[in-house]
Amino acid sequence: MKRNLWCGLAVAILFAGLADAQRVGEPAPNFQATDSNGQTHKLSDYRGKFVVLEWHNNGCPYTRKHYESGNMQRLQKDWSGRGVVWFTVISSAPGLQGYVTAQQENDYLKQMNASPTAALLDPQGDLGRLYGAKTTPHMFIVDPSSLLIYDGAIDSKATADQSDIASATNYVSQALTEAMAGKPVSMPTSRPYGCSVKYAH
Repeated sequence: MKRNLWCGLAVAILFAGLADAQRVGEPAPNFQATDSNGQTHKLSDYRGKFVVLEWHNNGCPYTRKHYESGNMQRLQKDWSGRGVVWFTVISSAPGLQGYVTAQQENDYLKQMNASPTAALLDPQGDLGRLYGAKTTPHMFIVDPSSLLIYDGAIDSKATADQSDIASATNYVSQALTEAMAGKPVSMPTSRPYGCSVKYAH
């Protein structure tokens, strides 16, 4: 029964987020958010750099797939090493799955050996709603001219199974590789998969 529930959830969420896809190619919404160390970040501060936004929920099986395997951490380390700004965004509301305090998030990042540029805490869901984030994970990429160039899933295998990572096409890496080479992004949108973002009601 539990497995069927997760499968149903995954199928339902595969079709989420399509209404926001038309924003790709348009200016990314500017934002201001505070990270787990109390620092304030504005998207406009990073003009001239690629920026990745990764929606996160540490209790979601689909998020855990990419963290417990080390896949998300590898992506963070690889792309930040190439000058990409990588923000993990947590839009879970207090009392709901995935909500963390600043200290809890810092402990989690250390435990998982994760290395985003910063973890942005969004308990009221303002940033998540601004971008139309639907799932965890849900990935967005902003180019150096502040245009949104990708909106969608992390990869092509919409499961919570770690063994699927190796054979999946990673849409984030693909988009960044193409864009950095001056090429158009061949897959600018895809259907995000995962758990629904746990917004405050």
